[in-house]
Amino acid sequence: MRATYTLTALTALTAGLLLTGCVDNSAAESPTGGTGSTDGETISVEKNEELAAMLPEDIKAAGVLNVGMANNYPPNEFKNPEGDPAGWSVDLTNALGQSLGLSVNFDIGTFDNIIPSVNGGKADMGMSSFTDTIEREKQADFINYYSAGIQWASPEGKDVDPDNSCGLRVAVQATTYEDTHEVPAKSKACTDAGNAAIEIFRYDSQDQATNALVIGQVDAMSADSPVTLYAISKSEGKLQTAGDPSEVAPYGIPMAKGSELTPVLQKALQALIDDGTYNEILSVWGVESGGVETATLNVAAAG
Repeated sequence: MRATYTLTALTALTAGLLLTGCVDNSAAESPTGGTGSTDGETISVEKNEELAAMLPEDIKAAGVLNVGMANNYPPNEFKNPEGDPAGWSVDLTNALGQSLGLSVNFDIGTFDNIIPSVNGGKADMGMSSFTDTIEREKQADFINYYSAGIQWASPEGKDVDPDNSCGLRVAVQATTYEDTHEVPAKSKACTDAGNAAIEIFRYDSQDQATNALVIGQVDAMSADSPVTLYAISKSEGKLQTAGDPSEVAPYGIPMAKGSELTPVLQKALQALIDDGTYNEILSVWGVESGGVETATLNVAAAG
């Protein structure tokens, strides 16, 4: 979030949507129907013995990769109907774990607690659609693994211009980049010009923000591009894109500053990119347009 193995075909909206007008993305399904599969076949990653040997001794001995995650941002990370972690970033994390010979333990919590959890040693890494920013790099290192833009959505048939949105009601997920930076900056530009501020509606989860738009509580919503496009695909024609993607920026895996695990994970990610596993995962979820060719580190400061 700008605060960015179960794979099944995108499902139609639930009966709850038909009755209430709500979208329940928190119980979404993955694009093909099971954990870690494409066309019903499990994506299996062989252990990379060379990289596994580079693991810090404590992680090697434990055999577990502890991952801090907020599972409320479909299709990146969410909980499936069985309540298990799902999404393309979940699949990617599982692939990283397999390549290093580690089982993966997802420690589900709130987005704003992930970096403190990593820095405190409770989690070895985070994976929750973090946009890599210079401010965040003061708190953690970031292994960059994806590139996403901001995409607004509006009700079908209602044209909204994100760059001319003064006075509108806009939904965001709390603590995301859209909440803390993007929409407030647009609102300030409005008031600086003597126009009405944007009324920001903050929600604890993305499905709540999407629901607010579907039922007419707000005029638009702003989220990362893969999230918005997924929400639109789940809305049965009730939502549409508003404007073009903007502020394309990297997602990063937050790591404790100076962690011995960081260079190993970076190499493991690059290996998955090089052998095609990475793009296979993205393609199953339809988010391959944001794929990268190189696993970089702290690209916000480098840029």
